[in-house]
Amino acid sequence: MQCPFCKADKEKLKVIDSRACDGDKSIRRRRECLNCGKRFTTYERVEENVRITVVKKDGRRVPWDREKILAGLERACFKRPVADSELIRIADETEEAIFAKFDREVPSSAVGEIVIDKLRRLDQVAYVRFASVHKRFKTLEELLEEARTVIDAKRFEDPSQGKLFVEEKPAEAPPAANGSAKGKGKSKAAASAHPDKPAEAS
Repeated sequence: MQCPFCKADKEKLKVIDSRACDGDKSIRRRRECLNCGKRFTTYERVEENVRITVVKKDGRRVPWDREKILAGLERACFKRPVADSELIRIADETEEAIFAKFDREVPSSAVGEIVIDKLRRLDQVAYVRFASVHKRFKTLEELLEEARTVIDAKRFEDPSQGKLFVEEKPAEAPPAANGSAKGKGKSKAAASAHPDKPAEAS
């Protein structure tokens, strides 16, 4: 293992925090590089039997690797107010969805679409970052159009953080007029109370 910032060897890396996460299925370690002073997070998981192959856009076939999804999420959410637990949740849910739907092979585009949909509901900046790589925008206009789509949605609970989408409240029906409705109700009630009483001449 090397420092992702200065490429220092593992002898220069110090573990400053270690704890179980993901329902005790993995260990989260916070490390500090003694060479450059920067910190980063690593995860340790039990290696499971791989039964899914990812088919890349260029036709290459590679084994399913959950850590690659997590690494892509970390890059997209760099310096964004997104908790590590949220990234783990997205990686887990993506893996569950892929293993439930596909048996042996899965297109990389299908994996990206699942991740991008979940990320869109988490943070709008991270979503655009991830989408720019996954959708391979050829021009700046395509990237700006994708960003406008997110901004124009106007469904974020907190625009500065891009936390969650919220549903728009349906418009409430206007209250009924007080005067005419109540007056008519009283007239009908009075008429029913004295059905045989003739109307007085004016």
